[in-house]
Amino acid sequence: MAGRSLRKALATVSLSVALASVTVRSSGCRNIPAYRNSLLSSWFHLNSNIMSGSNGVKDNSHNKARTSPYPGSKVERSQVPNEKVGWLVEWQDYNPVEYTAVSVLAGPRWADPQISESNFSPKFNEKDGHVERKSQNGLYEIENGRPRNPAGRTGLVGRGLLGRWGPNHAADPIITRWKRDSSGNKITHPVSGKHILQFVAIKRKDCGEWAIPGGMVDPGEKISATLKREFGEEALNSLQKSSAEKREIEEQLHKLFSQEHLVIYKGYVDDPRNTDNAWMETEAVNYHDETGEIMDNLALEAGDDAGKVKWVDISDKLKLYASHSQFIKLVTEKRDAHWSEDSEADCNGS
Repeated sequence: MAGRSLRKALATVSLSVALASVTVRSSGCRNIPAYRNSLLSSWFHLNSNIMSGSNGVKDNSHNKARTSPYPGSKVERSQVPNEKVGWLVEWQDYNPVEYTAVSVLAGPRWADPQISESNFSPKFNEKDGHVERKSQNGLYEIENGRPRNPAGRTGLVGRGLLGRWGPNHAADPIITRWKRDSSGNKITHPVSGKHILQFVAIKRKDCGEWAIPGGMVDPGEKISATLKREFGEEALNSLQKSSAEKREIEEQLHKLFSQEHLVIYKGYVDDPRNTDNAWMETEAVNYHDETGEIMDNLALEAGDDAGKVKWVDISDKLKLYASHSQFIKLVTEKRDAHWSEDSEADCNGS
């Protein structure tokens, strides 16, 4: 308990000083002074619970980003023990593996050039033309021309499979409805006494894990447009539909995405693709079909990056990609729906 109190106190002090120094930042500054970023970094690590506390994400936010082999490769990360994740911990022998996938180095339109290329001068921590390089978690440090992962060391430098140096922004639409019986009545869980929610889940082609549909925000694209587009492509196979079918899908999606919605989470994602220099951030938004009538008019069909798609009952037994289980749990809290048979888990939010 004492350790936790000290941790919170240190985090609060670090955050206060960091924010104070940020207020004197010149608008034209391209590189952030190391002392300011050390404070920001320390705040991130000393209390990621506080940083994301309003979103409810727990302090296990940097585990999958240290797993090996790196997705889609045989590359093994340098091992990073828990006590050496934070950048404030001195580690002179830290020797991360360098890796950027061939598909990224090929220069597709969604990827940045290499930092070393003379014609590439990214504006980190700000809007860079149509590319958003600001992090949803605040300022990040630039070291030797490369952005540094605010969550800490991953054992790998470069970009891996990610296109952008620094934050790679995604959007995750969480589409839910109430589970109902044959008479249309909401089904209540026999233990928790709460109604059971269902959400649309996809099985990713790249890793075989079940996940929330979603994808990368295109340069200049609004988050709302990304959410609708990605759900249509992955859960409704809209890319392969005829013009008439696309119009019908668009009509139903307009109704769905015009519904009342909840922003569940915005920020860093513990993703296995993350590196020391590139990382995933997302905005997860819940659109709830209260009566189920809208989704009844849309036939689920996997497309694009999804191998399968289906409605899934929500509970704490879900095993999902990256931080997706945590996002789903937050939805149940917002909707007062069933999550766990353990009443203490529901009360403590664990």
